[in-house]
Amino acid sequence: MVKPAQPQRLVHEIPPFVPEGAKVLILGSFPSPKSREAKFFYGHPQNRFWSVLAEVFGDEPPGTTDEKKAFLEAHHIALWDTIASCEITGASDASIKNAEVNPVDELLDRTGIRHVFTTGKASGRLYAKYLEDRTGIPAVVLPSTSPANRAVSREQIVEAYRQVAEAAGQA
Repeated sequence: MVKPAQPQRLVHEIPPFVPEGAKVLILGSFPSPKSREAKFFYGHPQNRFWSVLAEVFGDEPPGTTDEKKAFLEAHHIALWDTIASCEITGASDASIKNAEVNPVDELLDRTGIRHVFTTGKASGRLYAKYLEDRTGIPAVVLPSTSPANRAVSREQIVEAYRQVAEAAGQA
């Protein structure tokens, strides 16, 4: 008999990636086990994040972490997550409890980034509740690119993410 996964209290250990000249910040919720293993954002091979952004910008999807960083630099995109620590079961955003948020306001204050997007409802909800008043910047909630999100078609996700290119001045 397989024992059900138990919630774990985890602390976010991936630093924000903020290239010089970043115009856009995309916030996930909390790194998946695969992202934590890769020590970089959207590390699950079935997550559509990189292929969707590549399609939006007319590029090939980056593969390695160095290629992902170069892609983000070229398109003026910073990445981080809304949650600094939480109780979570596996990679399920629905299981998140007792979340503490990252100091996104401090990052925005020191960078001049004025466009914030969240990937998915959990990140958007936490940003609106705990961070929007501190940043003064409303976030645009984009559909999750997680392989678990099959309620939204790839075409709908790509269309929604076109806003990132517009905000980065590359539409």
